[in-house]
Amino acid sequence: MFLVSIGLKAQVVTSVPAIPVESKSVTITFYADKGNQGLMDYTGDVYAHTGVITSESTSGSDWKYAPTWGDNSAKYKMTRVSTNVYTLEITPNIRDYYGVTASEVIKQMAFVFRSADNSKEGKDTGNKDIFVDVSDEELSVSITSPVNNSIHESGSTVQVQVNALLNDQLQLRVNGELVASTTGQELVYDITNVTLDQYVLEAIASDATSLISATTKFFVKGEVVNEPLPVGLKRGVNVIDANTATVVLFAPNKEYVYLMGDFNNWEPSNAAMMKKDGDYFWLTISDLVDTREYAYQFWIGSDLKVADPYANKILDPWNDKYIPEDIYPNLKAYPEGKTDEIVSVFTTADQTFIWEVNNFVAPSPEELVVYEVLIRDFTDNKDIKTITDTLSYLKRLGVNAIELMPFNEFEGNDSWGYNPSFYFATDKAYGTVEDYKILIDECHKAGIAVIMDMVLNHSYGQSPFARMYLGDNGKPLNNPWYNTEHNMAEPAAQWGYDFNHESVHTQQLVDSICSYWMEEYKIDGFRFDFTKGFTNTSYPVGDWASAYDASRIGILKRMASVIWSKKEDAIIIFEHLSENSEEKELSNHGNGILLWGNANHDFNEATMGYPSDLSWTSYQKRGWGRPGIVNYMESHDEERIMYKNLEYGNSSGDYDVTELATALKRTEAAAVMLMAIPGPKMIWQFGELGFELSINRCTDGTISNDCRLAAKPPKWEYQDSEERMRLFKVYQKMIEYKKNEPVFATNEFVMDVAGATKRIELNSSGSDVRIAANFGVEAASVTPNFSTKGKWYNVFVRDSIDVTDTQMQVYLQPGEYVIYSQKKLSGFEQPTSIGDDLNSLTLGVSPNPFKDNVSIKIDESEAEYELFSLTGVLVKKGHLNRGAATLSWSDLPKGHYLLRIRSKGKTEVRKLVKQ
Repeated sequence: MFLVSIGLKAQVVTSVPAIPVESKSVTITFYADKGNQGLMDYTGDVYAHTGVITSESTSGSDWKYAPTWGDNSAKYKMTRVSTNVYTLEITPNIRDYYGVTASEVIKQMAFVFRSADNSKEGKDTGNKDIFVDVSDEELSVSITSPVNNSIHESGSTVQVQVNALLNDQLQLRVNGELVASTTGQELVYDITNVTLDQYVLEAIASDATSLISATTKFFVKGEVVNEPLPVGLKRGVNVIDANTATVVLFAPNKEYVYLMGDFNNWEPSNAAMMKKDGDYFWLTISDLVDTREYAYQFWIGSDLKVADPYANKILDPWNDKYIPEDIYPNLKAYPEGKTDEIVSVFTTADQTFIWEVNNFVAPSPEELVVYEVLIRDFTDNKDIKTITDTLSYLKRLGVNAIELMPFNEFEGNDSWGYNPSFYFATDKAYGTVEDYKILIDECHKAGIAVIMDMVLNHSYGQSPFARMYLGDNGKPLNNPWYNTEHNMAEPAAQWGYDFNHESVHTQQLVDSICSYWMEEYKIDGFRFDFTKGFTNTSYPVGDWASAYDASRIGILKRMASVIWSKKEDAIIIFEHLSENSEEKELSNHGNGILLWGNANHDFNEATMGYPSDLSWTSYQKRGWGRPGIVNYMESHDEERIMYKNLEYGNSSGDYDVTELATALKRTEAAAVMLMAIPGPKMIWQFGELGFELSINRCTDGTISNDCRLAAKPPKWEYQDSEERMRLFKVYQKMIEYKKNEPVFATNEFVMDVAGATKRIELNSSGSDVRIAANFGVEAASVTPNFSTKGKWYNVFVRDSIDVTDTQMQVYLQPGEYVIYSQKKLSGFEQPTSIGDDLNSLTLGVSPNPFKDNVSIKIDESEAEYELFSLTGVLVKKGHLNRGAATLSWSDLPKGHYLLRIRSKGKTEVRKLVKQ
């Protein structure tokens, strides 16, 4: 039996017996002051999170039979022997303790030790899981020390420890020479003054009838060669030609680094040791073949293995196996048995992508309409290729930018993406590099900018930038890029490792990341996550860093200026949400930083039928000189409008917001108001169809805060609903106006949006627009404040009114809205007008003009009618059944009227004239 025990390397755990047997009990001893020291000197209860690697495991990290994380059952509780020493009894035997089926072979036990509240973890050096090999009741042998492929100092003494089971004889050979033997089950031998490049250890156990052996190699570190880095090379892989590449690593304060990979069979040697030039290490590799990919890693010091932080592709031993073949065809296999941890990949093949669009111009902030997408939840396939296939839908909707939630490599495959690990690689769970570039090119062909959601406040534990400089306690230590402690003491504001944005190294990294995506992928801009965190100013518990921070402002302005120096029209959006004075200053910087404006609460209160004030959506109300607020009703981070409408909507009499048709109609009104406010806007995916599943929906349909990040099903079938498609059409038309009608970008506007009835005035030299909506649950009148008398066009119903008094009122039913314009807006005469196409009824009204009686014919089973004067006063209302009905209106004075018929969510408005 061959054993490589990562845990035993640093004696984080030991076992009695030294070779555990699956059919017998075993005592595991955990040393909390070894490994990552995450539980060193901890005084509370400690538990083992433990499972096994079996013949059914798909990899060396595929745990089986482990309990739920956080299980504090007695069987997992450790016994404290002394301050940092704990034991765990695995009884009555290994197989029964874990409940492993008889058909499975148990290969290893796996451990992570933790505090009772899960806040602290005891793991191996480098925050690795701990493994202990398991034998069956046969002749076995293992070399428990040194670890295979370990690296040792020249001239040092290396102790070899061998254990055997059911043996009569035990021998040790070093480089083929017999150096020790025993009839016992343990052999310890010291190799002194090691100087050779490589040592091969072979342990041989035998009994009367058979013989078995185990082999381990270790290497002796040679002298580091100091040689200047060739001019013009960048960090990462530099392809020189089809057969040659030079790899560069920036690693201040590191003594030596080996470049390991497929090209040297993953064996350390003096030839694999990288040359050193100050803070840089570099090595040129020859005899490469441009038709293959090469996996590679940096082995830093004696026990740290990291992938290239600048790699554009990585292989993940834990998660790649779950990526479907149709999403990432022919994915290179992980070099199992050669190394552990994530590895990077490169090729010398020409990877030039032929772009069809090379001169795309991003939309201006005034006309920007962003569509936020979580790739995982947008299509059933959860991939980039299918999103490319849906671009016709987005083009039809009219958005001119798509904001993709983080798609650089993040930890795992199933995620929102805010746990980044590699900043120069696309996440393979969504597709290939070519898939991403095709999507971006097709977006540009469709007139759609691509905004990348970028997380530079923090990164998580798989990031090489973090792993290269972690102390034994798992915190950054002398790290060029990260703070040792979070500057924000509030636990809910701490994610992963906190970037030190005051460090010149971090600033250089940020600049290189942004430049890379703009140059290599033609990204049009970035939405930066949690930019309030781009500071080292300390904030106490409960403080989310919203106060004015001059240091942070300087850091963010510097970053934005560098981006604009690379791409003048780059879109820069901050999720900042700080106090207004700071956001105002940022919005005024350079070409204009855009800032998220979270209007979810106020809009949703309005759609539910409760008091709300939308005033803060106005950049002028906030005293800004530019329309820099990206207002949104929904984002990935907020509860869905329709969910709360249906769950918590208000009511009055027969009017009930929790009814689907009513809730959708009110969301139309909100969409009209949102899009009418001058400045950039954002829509969350499927919001234009009234997505109604809670942000906290679990995959089984239940609702829980723990399921916030869980996958949500895409709802393309919503397009089969006329009511939902009406909402789509409202968004579509308002987006069209925003992009094509200058009045919707005016800086002369008035917002009266604090009451149940809300109105917006847009003024632009004879092209004025008035929008009014009733968000109450009872009918109400509103004064649009017309700027002139005369004809005004009722936009969505393709009709007009004669304004005889600029202060005339409009009578609106609950949830009703109107848009009046001095001129015909784009598409006014088209048959796709919302009133005619989507919500129209099959309706006959005659005669028109009429004297005394009017005949109204409908095809619906029943309907309600209302008759208004042109001043908005309700003068008649009633009920209609299918067929023709004659109504006597002889009592009405002569004049013009508006007849509105409603049935099952459909509405038709006709102008009538009484003679």
